[in-house]
Amino acid sequence: MTATDRAYAWIRDAIANGVYGAGDRLPEVELASEAGISRTPVREALRRLDSEGIVELLPNRGSRVAGWSAHDLDEAFELRSQLEGYGARLAAQRAGTGELSELTQLVEGMEEVVAGRAPGRLDRIAELNGKFHSGVLELAGNRRLASVVQAIVQRALVARTFHLYTPQELARSSGHHRELLDALSAGDPDWAEAIMRAHIYHGRMVARRAAR
Repeated sequence: MTATDRAYAWIRDAIANGVYGAGDRLPEVELASEAGISRTPVREALRRLDSEGIVELLPNRGSRVAGWSAHDLDEAFELRSQLEGYGARLAAQRAGTGELSELTQLVEGMEEVVAGRAPGRLDRIAELNGKFHSGVLELAGNRRLASVVQAIVQRALVARTFHLYTPQELARSSGHHRELLDALSAGDPDWAEAIMRAHIYHGRMVARRAAR
C-alpha cells in the first residue's frame, strides 16, 4: 500500500466514523500530523476523495467534507437501488449454502444488536450492515460492479443515517436483511433484487427526512 493509499484510507475512515462531519474543514497539516503521513500523499488523497464526491476542494481555501442536498441523496440512492439490486440478482444466481454462512452470521449479528440496547449499538449496526452489503456484492462475482457501488456509497452517510432510524425502522431494515438472505438461499433472483431495492428505498426515506 502506498503512502497515498494509506492517507486515503485514513481520511475516508475518519469521515465515515464521524471525526469530520459535513462541511468540516480538512487542513492538510493537521491531517498529515494525525495520520503520521507527509503532506504530499494527503494532498493526493484529498484529490481522490474529491473525485468520489466525499470531499470538496475549494480554490485557495483548502478542503472540506462534502455536504448532501436532497437532490444528491436522491441521485445516490437511486443509483444504489439499481446497482445493488442487480448485484443481489447476480448473487442469488450464484448462491450456495456454504457461500451464505458469513452473510447468515452478519444477519444474526444485526438482529441481536437491534434487539438489544447496548451503548454504541447503532455504530455496530452500521458496521455489520456495511459488511453485509459488501458480502452480497462479493457473492455477485462482479468486481467492477462492487467498485462502482463503493464509489457511490459513502459510509459516513450510511453510518449517520442509522442514528436517525426509529426502533420500528431499525426492525424493518433488519427484516429486509433476513428476507434477502431467504431469497439468496432460495436462489430466486427476482425476489432478491426486489427486496434489495425496497431496502435501499427505505434508507432513502430516512435520509430524506433528515435532509428536511
